[in-house]
Amino acid sequence: MSECPSAAVRAGAPKLPLEIRVHGRGGQGGVTCAKLLACLYAEQGLHVQAFGDYGSERAGAPVRAFTRVDTAPVTNRNKVYRPHHLLVLDAALLGDDVLDGAAPGAVLLVNSARGLGVFTERHRSFRVAALDATAVARRHGIGSTALVIVNTTVAGAYARVVGIPWEVVERAYRVLELEGDLPAAREAYDGVVVRAPGPGATAPAAPRARAAAPPVIGIAELTEDFPTRLPTGTWRTQRPRYRSHVAPCNAACPAGNDVVGFIGALRTGGVEAAARVLLATQPLPSVCGRVCPGPCMSACNRAAYDGAVNVRALERWIGDRAGPEPERPRGAPRPRRFAVVGSGPAGLSAAFALRSAGHAVTILEAAPRLGGVLRTGIPAYRLPHEVLDADLARILALGVDARCGYAVDTSAVRELAAGHDAVILAAGLQRAGDLDVPGRSLRGVVDGLGFLDAVKSGGDVSLRGHVVVVGGGNTAVDCARTALRCGAARVTIAYRRGRAEMPAIAAEIEEAVAEGVELLLHRQPVAFAGNGRVERVTLAEVEPGAPDASGRRRPVVTDRTRASACDGVLLALGQGADLGLVPAGWSVRESRAFDGERPTNVWLAGDLATGEGTVTHAIGSGRRIALRALAAAEGRAAPAEVVPAPEERVSPAHVRFSHFEVMPQRPERHAPPAARARGFEEVSRGLDDASEAERCFSCGRCTRCDTCLLSCPEGVVSRSGDGYAVDEAFCKGCGMCVAECPRRAMEMTLETSAR
Repeated sequence: MSECPSAAVRAGAPKLPLEIRVHGRGGQGGVTCAKLLACLYAEQGLHVQAFGDYGSERAGAPVRAFTRVDTAPVTNRNKVYRPHHLLVLDAALLGDDVLDGAAPGAVLLVNSARGLGVFTERHRSFRVAALDATAVARRHGIGSTALVIVNTTVAGAYARVVGIPWEVVERAYRVLELEGDLPAAREAYDGVVVRAPGPGATAPAAPRARAAAPPVIGIAELTEDFPTRLPTGTWRTQRPRYRSHVAPCNAACPAGNDVVGFIGALRTGGVEAAARVLLATQPLPSVCGRVCPGPCMSACNRAAYDGAVNVRALERWIGDRAGPEPERPRGAPRPRRFAVVGSGPAGLSAAFALRSAGHAVTILEAAPRLGGVLRTGIPAYRLPHEVLDADLARILALGVDARCGYAVDTSAVRELAAGHDAVILAAGLQRAGDLDVPGRSLRGVVDGLGFLDAVKSGGDVSLRGHVVVVGGGNTAVDCARTALRCGAARVTIAYRRGRAEMPAIAAEIEEAVAEGVELLLHRQPVAFAGNGRVERVTLAEVEPGAPDASGRRRPVVTDRTRASACDGVLLALGQGADLGLVPAGWSVRESRAFDGERPTNVWLAGDLATGEGTVTHAIGSGRRIALRALAAAEGRAAPAEVVPAPEERVSPAHVRFSHFEVMPQRPERHAPPAARARGFEEVSRGLDDASEAERCFSCGRCTRCDTCLLSCPEGVVSRSGDGYAVDEAFCKGCGMCVAECPRRAMEMTLETSAR
């Protein structure tokens, strides 16, 4: 490259002729950097020359480029052996060979995150300058996340070091059509740090002469290959490492289950291995395997490929087949005593966590049998009594003490707090939602949860004619399907929003419709009428209004109404927390009771504290509150609740779908709709086998699939123990193994080692 004068030579220009050598790596833009330096001087009316030392231009390999500047045309075609200025685009290259031929006083500019700290005594004879050009270029989006291009940033810093005015820099970048990189160049221009040569400094010692090369043998004498002597790992600017990331199913599980872990254990070690992982956080696997809404499945990366992994069914498979007698935990070094009020999912989870840690736990339940809402509020066709009892037996086998028929009031809470290290209130949602409309007191308008309790308790409950269920959650769907089984000829669910906004489990809605339940959407009762007993319901049309606090559009009831004949109404309008168990004068903050400003040893868990309304959420809350209560009793800081950052999660963009065969989801077996609506036999019969576990991508976890080993172009990845090892002496940091990893179990990190 050569340029003729186009402007007056700047006063104070460096002594000419000037020779510059650029040291970088393939992919960093070293040759373009040399051309850009040449353009900086050409814009000042000088003759220039720039070229690269090609032959090792592979990404990561050391590359040199050269620039010459003079007042006369440059005719020297040799490489630069005695540079006046040295630019090093990667601090890892800053060895003696880079300094070859440089005289005392030469400019030495290095891209380094350490600033001037990168220089040592051997650099005292140079005018040194440093800048973290990689960070600057990354902030300005130059290059990619895997390979940041620093040439234009370093050139901006160089201009400041040698005193080239900024307006010259702007002209040069525009000539080369690099004006998009000017903001980065300006940041470097303003941020580069310079230090003059040290007093009395001398040139660095010349490198030692190399030993003579061995004689070349004849071709017939070559009987085996020689190992390479070139440590290509020095070319590396970044390195691969094996690192787990958070699977979306794990992040979405309210119970805190290691979904990837227990499915992987089921796949490789069978039911007992899977149970050991699952039961670390889940005391009710058979229950949740039937009633959980499955947020893990909604988050599954496989959903967009060929259907989400049926995690709920696999959890049921494990729970139904795991051993009934768990190993009793050892006693804690200093056992504590805990009382848990309520035996719903939150109370059971809290008791399970505390007893598993070796502490004494007593569950106090007002009802005659354990289970709370699991016992009374979920129909047998979804959750048979024997399934709940099997999970309960596993909890009690740990040594948990349970007392049924034990009602607790505020005075009892005070007494329990005085006699225990902590008390956990997990009484659930005791206050049912209601409607304040004319006719609410008519016979036949009843609370849905009370109706479900009466049916599941074996009461003589029979219905007839047309039954209207008001609500859109799981309780509403349970009421509707139970009403059919209790003799109703026709059942209609009236809900004030659309079907997509119904909070009930989608599969349960589909099953209800298949059984004959009708959906009447965007409707809300405004009156009931009848002669002592409900005979008609007046439903108003509802329009979506502005979004409410949940983000859903607020329902706006219109004056457009229509009366419909009915023979019964079941209200399933949600439930609210009743804090009547908290002693008078106490307050609740962050799930802990306070007496004035004094924190007590009374805690609230599950729906009583959060109101989140699902079994799975209650299980997660129960365990977390139990661990907080235990930490407080032991005088420790509460365990941190870690919420993984979005960038730590495995998204569909991180999954190499081409590595996986299409395998549609294995459906669960179900009783025929016509037959199942006639009784309370369990509708879902579960999976035929555990082969569904084979569909899990194991997002974020290394499965030793050998993809990294097979995709490494240099063959420097090898099996080692339960994983893999990378030979860092020869790994060039190309990133192919990370790019090909099917499940984001690897990542590239910047090279920080000194070489």
